[in-house]
Amino acid sequence: MIIPQFAGTGDAADIADALAEAGCVVVTDMLDAGDRDRVRNELAPYMARVKVAEDNPKAFYPGLTRRTSALVARSATVGQMVMNEHTTALCDRFLIPTGEFGYQLHVTAALEVGPGARTQVLHREHDSFTFFPHPRPNLIVASMWAVTDFRAANGATLVVPGSHKWPADRRPRETEIVVAEMPAGAVLYWLGGTLHGAGANTSQDWRYGIVLTYSCGWLRQEENQYLDVPPEIARNLSPALRDMIGYKMYHALGYSLNREVGALPQ
Repeated sequence: MIIPQFAGTGDAADIADALAEAGCVVVTDMLDAGDRDRVRNELAPYMARVKVAEDNPKAFYPGLTRRTSALVARSATVGQMVMNEHTTALCDRFLIPTGEFGYQLHVTAALEVGPGARTQVLHREHDSFTFFPHPRPNLIVASMWAVTDFRAANGATLVVPGSHKWPADRRPRETEIVVAEMPAGAVLYWLGGTLHGAGANTSQDWRYGIVLTYSCGWLRQEENQYLDVPPEIARNLSPALRDMIGYKMYHALGYSLNREVGALPQ
């Protein structure tokens, strides 16, 4: 199976149908050159602080890679990306049936994969939610935004189309692992049950991508948004973005007495 690909002007229902079938899809022309420059400039001070460590083959995250999170607090451009209409349409399709009416931002991370970085172990975004049997319901919609070109040689994301429908003990054959090559400005979407991981960077280039994932509103967020985007920052965000990072109630969950940034109990 290949990774379906659509233009950013493509029909939202067709994109969602392809994601449902393959568990992954690429949408091009989502982030123009100006926005790519802005997001890199906004995050540059934080990426510059990251020490590039040598690789530990036993570690989940490969070495020779820069990573930073708390992106909503650090980049206005990322805030706009979080609320992208294609993304929210996919979350409406896949997360509302599981979460009734609510979903939230789950993880934000900027990743620069450096020359010599190894292949990451294939994994699923919803691996933390072990109380659901495989194949699990749709709990997470994930996205990787290509700030630079993603190529096989520079560590483009590896995905296994169709693996979101597999039982837990099914392992992919080498021929079933596909390289998600895509131009700068494109976005790779995948469902929480789809096997994926960073590819090996055998080039001399740094591959730059931004991960934004979303989960049902009743789940614990993988990234603690309330610490990474504390109230003094959250109160200056748009109401829609503030809700998306979790400053809202889901039924009786998540109330706060802070009238400026929290949802009051009814």
